[in-house]
Amino acid sequence: MTAVGTLYGVGVGPGASDLVTLRALKVLRAADVLALPRSSDFGASVAWEIIAPLMREARPEQERLRLTFPMSKEPARVRPHVEAAVSAIGARLVEGRSVAFVTEGDPSLFSTFGYVRQEAQKRWPDLRVEIVPGVTSITAVAAVGGVPLADGHERIAIVPATYGVDDLVDLLRRFDTVVLMKLGGEMPAILAALEQTELTDCAFFVSKATMPEQRFETDVRHLQAERGGCFSMLIVKRRDRSGVLLGTTDTEAP
Repeated sequence: MTAVGTLYGVGVGPGASDLVTLRALKVLRAADVLALPRSSDFGASVAWEIIAPLMREARPEQERLRLTFPMSKEPARVRPHVEAAVSAIGARLVEGRSVAFVTEGDPSLFSTFGYVRQEAQKRWPDLRVEIVPGVTSITAVAAVGGVPLADGHERIAIVPATYGVDDLVDLLRRFDTVVLMKLGGEMPAILAALEQTELTDCAFFVSKATMPEQRFETDVRHLQAERGGCFSMLIVKRRDRSGVLLGTTDTEAP
């Protein structure tokens, strides 16, 4: 059957409800179905927790479709859940209903929506898909730390640490800003790389940026035993070339 409804990928930001964009709110309130990801069948949807205070004006008949996506790097475990989610979403799309897949941060950055969209467009090549960008956790964490991600000629690397940090020393030497996401149990290796490159004092750690439980650490040395969750991030900012467009460097600036 042909999917005649529209699939929206809606980014709702890093956690604070007042960082949801006006466009996202418009789409969320108008959609026939809200697809709400969660990490287990009995867990809460963080995406829903972000938008719930804003949805009082939604239509009463709007459906909330909760979809489970386990936190795993194993394709054999993840794929069945993606396929089941797309089947559930597709059942609504073929009825002509619009579905807004709600995701924390931005739908284009480490988001489950990417897998959902790919599978849905395989099944329904003519499916209409619209992306509503959101405030990313990366920019939220930079704001908490009070640092620009890039200035002048600076370059940025974004690294999901749980997929390996064997090349981290090289990245720290080549890039002006290194954003480490999905820290998992890699903190000892990260701290060792910072020590080797003498950049420990250039790093800061943020957990649950913009949320009520936000945590900000400027001394990362005592985080050796930290196991970073999905909402934890570490940014390393060298500042060697900051201000070059003004004819100064960070060390020269008043």
